Amino acid sequence: MAKGIFGERLKRERELREVTLEEVSKATRISDRFLRALEDEDWNKLPGGVFGRGFVRTIARYLGLNEEALLGEYDNARGEQTPPSRPEERIPSPPRWIPVAVVLGLLALLALLIYAGIYGWKRYAAHRAATHSSSSSQPSASPDAQSPGAPAGAGSQATSADLDLSVAVSAAAHVRVSADGNLLFDGNLAAGETRHFHAPNQFEVTASDSSSVLLELNGQAMPPIGQPGASGTMVLSRKDLGPADSGNSQP
Repeated sequence: MAKGIFGERLKRERELREVTLEEVSKATRISDRFLRALEDEDWNKLPGGVFGRGFVRTIARYLGLNEEALLGEYDNARGEQTPPSRPEERIPSPPRWIPVAVVLGLLALLALLIYAGIYGWKRYAAHRAATHSSSSSQPSASPDAQSPGAPAGAGSQATSADLDLSVAVSAAAHVRVSADGNLLFDGNLAAGETRHFHAPNQFEVTASDSSSVLLELNGQAMPPIGQPGASGTMVLSRKDLGPADSGNSQP
């Protein structure tokens, strides 16, 4: 339909029924400004989309015209065609195997960290044992070389009867050491620090981080105090020594 015919027909149908724009506006509640724009095909003054089509449908119903036919003429005159509905686009969901792969990767990383920690601890303990063995192999002073006035055999009893405890830490930790019920040390040790303590019978050692503390009794490496990363307490005596060192305790 050529431009202008829709507006002319709308106006002609209204005038045939001897109805004014004011009467149509009052009956349909459509502003006479929009009614005049429809008859003049002044599309710039009209709302688009469903609003314009709603106006045309309401006017056709009021004038007794075929609504669908008048809507078709309106669409042709305005050049608007109802666009086909687009299918809904769905966002693809992630593959189900991704969470499983993430969990397996985290488990593998955790196992690697645990293995590295155990391996590092064993290397450190072996290094400490080798260092202590080399220092123990140095020749010591003869037990007969005693200070003047000292009782015979006093020097040999002090070195052979006492227990020697070596406390080394690989990371900063709080350590408490008691010897035969007497508190010898209660404080923090820095990473790489080593302390030595002596006692006639037994030691009681408490550490805030069991995995960072290495204990050696008379040069022999002792097992960890507790579970890695947790505090623990251990009592050490001559029964924890091997046959070689326990035999030295005999008079």
